[in-house]
Amino acid sequence: MSTKYNSLEELRRKKALLKKEVDELGDLLTFDNTKESLSALTNGFTDRFLQEESTPDGEIKTIINKGEIVKEISNNVKDSLLNKNAVLGFAKSDAGFNLLQNTLKVGAVTFVGNYARKSIRNSSWKKKLIGLALIYLAPIALRFIRRKIDEYQRSQTTSSFEQLI
Repeated sequence: MSTKYNSLEELRRKKALLKKEVDELGDLLTFDNTKESLSALTNGFTDRFLQEESTPDGEIKTIINKGEIVKEISNNVKDSLLNKNAVLGFAKSDAGFNLLQNTLKVGAVTFVGNYARKSIRNSSWKKKLIGLALIYLAPIALRFIRRKIDEYQRSQTTSSFEQLI
């Protein structure tokens, strides 16, 4: 140790610098300044998406810049749509198929739910009956159709394997 430092004073200066650095890192980790802390943790990735705003009390508040997030998402979607190979690859992948399948399910449920709600509120008893039938019978019918489709796919897979063998 005596060869590394020339004097005790130099060692004390080094110790003070290290303490100051540890205190600055501690301030970052305690989120005294949220934007700065998140910037340090994410290597600057969150800088574009956060803004600091002063409240009427004079306090600085960190808010999310929604416009920048929407712009980033739209740019990514536009870039992926322009690159047709990426779109075709994504559509053929399991994730793309699952996303498409889930989107269709949510769309169908929303459509049927809205139609049933409007039918139930209608003054005609026939339309109310149709709305109630949609609410109670549509899930049963969909499960039945889904089961039949799964059976058909299994039989097709089995026949394909038999042809391969």
